[in-house]
Amino acid sequence: MNARLKFKAALFGAVSLIVFFMGLLSTLAGLRGNEEEPARLAIPTLVYHRFGPVVADSMTVTTPHFESHVKYLMETGYTIIPLRQLVAYHVGKTRSLPSRSIAITVDDGHTSVYHHLFPLVRKYNIPVTLFLYPSAISNASYAMTWGQIREIQASGLFDFQGHTYWHPNFKNEKKKLGPRDYEAFVEMQLKKSKEKLEKELAIRVDMLSWPFGIYDDDLIRKAVGAGYVAAFTIDRRHIGASDPVMALPRYLITDADKGKAFEKIIGGSSCS
Repeated sequence: MNARLKFKAALFGAVSLIVFFMGLLSTLAGLRGNEEEPARLAIPTLVYHRFGPVVADSMTVTTPHFESHVKYLMETGYTIIPLRQLVAYHVGKTRSLPSRSIAITVDDGHTSVYHHLFPLVRKYNIPVTLFLYPSAISNASYAMTWGQIREIQASGLFDFQGHTYWHPNFKNEKKKLGPRDYEAFVEMQLKKSKEKLEKELAIRVDMLSWPFGIYDDDLIRKAVGAGYVAAFTIDRRHIGASDPVMALPRYLITDADKGKAFEKIIGGSSCS
């Protein structure tokens, strides 16, 4: 009888131990699941071009509409994060982001960024990444000057990244140029832009916005070779875990994207 009782006690103890460890493993798995959950989230990234009190062209977003976008994001619990933070998360350098994250970018460097966007960025204290093509800066009448860029840089709210040197259409250039000339042209566009921005603004330039959203495997290889670690398109969808870091999608925003249309974009319901 004593031997039988001892056996039952030992068996009960073994079963209890197994149940304890199974529960512990389940708890740890749950914790890991909570940590990994953000990786399954899709993150919208927006790209604007020009701003103003009225619509001057197809790429202009009026300042009241841009302000309504920012207000909507804040009122619905979104956190506008720096683009670099999004990239760091996407490549696994950071473990988490706010659950409702979104990034705002602006391409080109138009004067309206200084005159119309900058006051709103300061008012709402939001981070913005500005992709510049430096051949136009302080040269073209439509572009900001280096002085204006340094002024907005001093706010600490802007990051400045590359948009090639003069915003070429790579498809057209490839048709016009021979293979060697085209290769040299692409290298110049990628490297000269990076070098000029880094020299003028004393910053690290390692992100790229593809002009006209044009990219291919060869361009990606050349961009990586030039020192870029992330690049962005105008493919209209949220950034997901499976998107390649050198072709991350963004929504190109126009003045028509207001009210319900904007809400559908943020919710992931925008059509391509």
